[in-house]
Amino acid sequence: MNVLLADDHAMFRQSLRSLLEREGLDVVAEAGDGREAVRLAGRLRPRVAVLDFSMPQLNGIEAARAIRKRVPETATILLTMFEEDGYVLGALAAGMRGYVLKAQAAADLVTAIREVANGAVYLSPGISRTLADYHLQQDRANADPLTDRERQVLQLVAEGKTMREVSGLLNVSVKTVESHRTRLMRKLDLHNTAGLVRYAIRSGLIRA
Repeated sequence: MNVLLADDHAMFRQSLRSLLEREGLDVVAEAGDGREAVRLAGRLRPRVAVLDFSMPQLNGIEAARAIRKRVPETATILLTMFEEDGYVLGALAAGMRGYVLKAQAAADLVTAIREVANGAVYLSPGISRTLADYHLQQDRANADPLTDRERQVLQLVAEGKTMREVSGLLNVSVKTVESHRTRLMRKLDLHNTAGLVRYAIRSGLIRA
């Protein structure tokens, strides 16, 4: 079973790699940010991708969305310190199969990888399994008015990137980025960058 690890803290990644390899799992690659994780997943097509939530450029949930589109057979697990319902629901809505708390990673991660590889959903103890049922009953389209690209633009703008920087990261024109920004502000009834930042924090796209 091959695994991709994505976390922006190299020492933490290395400790996880040692843990997984001791358990007989094959760590095929490591990524330090969300975009690198998506690129490596597309090239290597791992069975499981373990994604930290708080990564630069593209957080773990948005990276999971992109991986699901590009490599639907790759199961994704979110690795995070956050236990709030909103984060769990966001991960499940993105199609993630596992949710592991960093504080319990040593005990839970190997089990989570094996379970999601077999088609199950794994949530760390303490995360209510009723959240999975809640997700299955929701129409995500009604819950989130933004498209995947609009969420990507929102995160980058909220991280302080300029329109030109966003354009380069997304490989689209500045005019296209400005169009996405205008549309998402209209959808959210927001009128300035500060409002976008607050919305991104409330939505779990970035941390305060």
